[in-house]
Amino acid sequence: QVQLVESGGGLVQAGGSLRLSCAASGRTFSSIAMGWFRQAPGKEREFVAAISRGGGSTDYADSVKGRFTISRDNAKNTVYLQMNSLKPDDTAVYYCAADRTYSDTYYSRNGATYEYWGQGTQVTVSS
Repeated sequence: QVQLVESGGGLVQAGGSLRLSCAASGRTFSSIAMGWFRQAPGKEREFVAAISRGGGSTDYADSVKGRFTISRDNAKNTVYLQMNSLKPDDTAVYYCAADRTYSDTYYSRNGATYEYWGQGTQVTVSS
């Protein structure tokens, strides 16, 4: 079992930055790949970024590539999403998710493969 708690959301002007954090507990953090997803009102949940359990492999949605950075600190059981150059289209509830894996390089864009989810944190970008 893995418990995930996101923090760091808020209201920011377009062009600004936020850093989201997701603290994990309940299972060896270094054995799980992590992902960030988001869901805007009236839209489907979408993939944002993912990172392998060791942190050596990452993946980003095209819409955030070059602006967002996913990272993790296994000593602190925490994954981060640094979001720069924010746009109004980035407004959504952001969720972190955990995916158990035996592979050091595995990560996934598919939300269905993630077994554990946080409660979400709201990010609002004003124009």
